[in-house]
Amino acid sequence: MTAETTPGAAPETRGFKAEVRELLKLMIHSLYSHREIFLRELISNASDANDKLRFLSIADPALLGDEKELGIWIEHDAEAGTLSIRDNGIGMTRDEAVAHLGTIAKSGTAEFFGKLTGDAQKDSQLIGQFGVGFYSAFIVADRVEVRSRKAGEHAADGVRWESAADGDYTVETIERAERGTTIVLHLKDDAKEFADAWKLRQLVRRYSDHIAFPVHMAKQGAATLEFEAVNQAQALWTRPRAELKDEEYVEFYRHITHDGSPPLAWSHNKVEGKREYTSLLYIPSQAPFDLWHRDASRGLKLHVKRVYIMDDAEQFLPMYLRFIKGVLDSSDLPLNVSRELLQKDPEVEAMRNALTKRGLDLVSRLSKDEPEKYRTFWKEFGQALKEGVGEDFGNRDKILPLLRFASTHEAGDEDGVALADYVARMKEGQERIYYVLAESRAAARSSPFIERLRAKGIEVLLLGDRVDPWIMGQLHEFEGKPFQDAARGDLDLGKLEDEAEKKASEAADEAHKDFFDRVAAALGDGVAGVRSSSRLTESPACLTRDEDDIGEQMRRMLAAAGREMPAGKPRLEVNLTHPLVERLQKVEGEDFTELAQLLFDQAQLTEQGQVANPGDYVRRLNRVLVKLVGAAA
Repeated sequence: MTAETTPGAAPETRGFKAEVRELLKLMIHSLYSHREIFLRELISNASDANDKLRFLSIADPALLGDEKELGIWIEHDAEAGTLSIRDNGIGMTRDEAVAHLGTIAKSGTAEFFGKLTGDAQKDSQLIGQFGVGFYSAFIVADRVEVRSRKAGEHAADGVRWESAADGDYTVETIERAERGTTIVLHLKDDAKEFADAWKLRQLVRRYSDHIAFPVHMAKQGAATLEFEAVNQAQALWTRPRAELKDEEYVEFYRHITHDGSPPLAWSHNKVEGKREYTSLLYIPSQAPFDLWHRDASRGLKLHVKRVYIMDDAEQFLPMYLRFIKGVLDSSDLPLNVSRELLQKDPEVEAMRNALTKRGLDLVSRLSKDEPEKYRTFWKEFGQALKEGVGEDFGNRDKILPLLRFASTHEAGDEDGVALADYVARMKEGQERIYYVLAESRAAARSSPFIERLRAKGIEVLLLGDRVDPWIMGQLHEFEGKPFQDAARGDLDLGKLEDEAEKKASEAADEAHKDFFDRVAAALGDGVAGVRSSSRLTESPACLTRDEDDIGEQMRRMLAAAGREMPAGKPRLEVNLTHPLVERLQKVEGEDFTELAQLLFDQAQLTEQGQVANPGDYVRRLNRVLVKLVGAAA
């Protein structure tokens, strides 16, 4: 049936939004090296439209009308140079066509353009991931026509949308429109190969064999226009694993995620017994742009008895595994299940626990069997996985071996140290796992708090991720070895410190008691006390806090979240062998106070990255420098 324009209704011409114009320019001029992806994206969109109608028809069967079998049809005309892809799914109203085709409605447009590299093949992998799959039609077409009617609407309420990618598009109401959407591509002269039946069949089987709806094409050699399915039209997750090839798993991943990059790993499992469901979980190879948007869409595609229910069913995986993509098909949940019902269903909680363990097993297998891929995983998703230490106590023992850290063991390995590796390398007599927190790994590596530990050859974990202060506050030990923050409390070296060192330290404290009292008096209420340092070998001073006190980084994190915490007083530790401290012991009066305050400011910079009063600090430093310059002159 052909659609007809409503008599007397002139087409309306509109301009594309600025971001669409930029996108069309990219499609037309930059992505020649991977042109065939347009067919994958348009078929995938058609499949999504059918899925949506099938879901809505559960509550309103009348939406299907007389056309109850959902499918996708591809027609081509080599002589005219046209190619059309039709579905009989949910369709669009006129307003929806304007909203969906005239602008990029999905958030993330800026991130999309920000990720472009100039490499055509790499850039083409992003198409679809940011909701721009439709525009890939302009890679091969110089004019695109869209005809659509929303399911449940009258046949005279169809819409026709057309553009030549010249900055404008036209939209008009049509009558006798078929339910669903038909996209007609008027192919460019150098893209006529996509009007070839053999080429199209080959591409459908390569990219869309896993689509759960039949993709129909005209029978070859038939005298009349008879159609046949050219794909398997069977949901991939329902097929036995032994029948599936890696290439099929990869293409299905691309279909459900619109991610052109292959996944790092996947796990396909069928559970039978008290509960019956099938899961297919994937670990992507790169983080999505909205991984750190806590309210971004996430979760699995949910099916019930192979009927699509919803995208992004977040109830089946914890937040820290939000990077996992995939499909869950349950035989136990009702077809009319909603997000509200999922939150209260005990079956959902049982499946969530099982799928969480399945996801962690998948990550664990990747870490053991493919370490190079695991390095990629950790770079992309390591910080998210770390959150599980604080969020999922029941699985903490599964998560801890998966964590990776930078350490002082090897400067070139920024994120390669597992806790098991650290424990295996511990020095004889070492009883604790030492770590230091800082604003970055570079700052942690140069931290004065670990000077003595490094001098003794003791490995220290260098923690510079934003979640680390919170995570380490949840951890107490690993394999019986307690964790110790090198910057808090007393630096307990246990058997690694001999009796001579302990006695020398105690003697130094006693001999310099008056000096410590003088420094404490000069600093006033700024410190809880002054003592010699068991941490420093190169720096003159540092600020330490009690083990039960909240660290400065954690305090700032809580403040950013609107939870101001009272600041505890730090303790100033001084390195008695440092020339600056030795000099301080010999001065009196105002110079003593000035130098003592400068020493405190430097220690504050080391601990907090800032001083309480930068103006006072600069003036104080300048006065000292002026005196030094004057003395030298």
